Amino acid sequence: MIKFQDISKTFKLHQKEPGLKGSFKSLFFRKWILKHALKKVSAEIKAGEIVGLVGANGAGKTTLVKILAGIIHPTSGSANILDYTPWNRHTEFRKQIALIMGQKAQLWWDLPAADCFLLLKEIYRIPKTKFNNTLDYLVSTLQVKDQLKFQIRRLSLGERMKMELIAALLHEPKIVFLDEPTIGLDLTSQNAIRRFILDYRKAHKPAMILTSHYMEDIEKLCRRIIIIRNGEFVYDGQLSKILSEHSQYKILTAKLASELPNTQQSTKFLSTFGEVIPSEIHILKVKVPRRKIPEAASEILKNFPVIDMNIEEEEIGVIIEKLQQQGLT
Repeated sequence: MIKFQDISKTFKLHQKEPGLKGSFKSLFFRKWILKHALKKVSAEIKAGEIVGLVGANGAGKTTLVKILAGIIHPTSGSANILDYTPWNRHTEFRKQIALIMGQKAQLWWDLPAADCFLLLKEIYRIPKTKFNNTLDYLVSTLQVKDQLKFQIRRLSLGERMKMELIAALLHEPKIVFLDEPTIGLDLTSQNAIRRFILDYRKAHKPAMILTSHYMEDIEKLCRRIIIIRNGEFVYDGQLSKILSEHSQYKILTAKLASELPNTQQSTKFLSTFGEVIPSEIHILKVKVPRRKIPEAASEILKNFPVIDMNIEEEEIGVIIEKLQQQGLT
């Protein structure tokens, strides 16, 4: 449903010299620099798929989303979304997409949410029965029925984000762009948004692109991720493959029945298996190479009063950060 080939975007930026003299000089002799936001990136995303777009600030994530949503034109390349070229902004194309930006409000600030939704009903020309059914489903799923008559500006950040989601999905789009949908939200609101996105995808099967700096968003919502670095894709594949191919360690955590009698000696013993991570008195935590996990687990069970043991993968955020820095493919 989403296919783009060799998309590039270059911005021409004015480089201003510092100081009053530089400001005056730039009135007559301006210096320009070229910023390559995207460099021939290509991908294909199918219906029902949520793809995580991951990268540092300035890597080109939002630029790509804006191009695919038809907000800006690329410098070169092509895109086909639902058989439309997005930057031509055909009316039928815009009726079938939604763009949700966590850092930018799209609803009318001084209107109640219910009135905003009625305006969108008319803008998208949604039949009354379909509108009522869709609104009831979204409101009940997100549990915001009691907030519909409050002005948008009087709602909490989490409540506003839920209203933004409802507004974006009222017309049941086939393509959904989620740009930092959980930014600034508390843990309860983040989890509610994530659950809703998964439920909505299961019910309606849109193609979705998600950008986020929260690794928990990526882990819980996306099976496939694209890592972008300085405008280029350095990885496009399954999230599980990153763990199997690029994760060299696992975190072994053991809960003990009693405090260790000789902490220094125990630390020395544990360090033979890997890096000992400082923890609570009754907790042993060791970062162990994957190949040593069976041996380490066996020895710890033999030598310590273990009542519970847990083996976890290395944090996905740490692995992705390495990939971004090294540019691995």
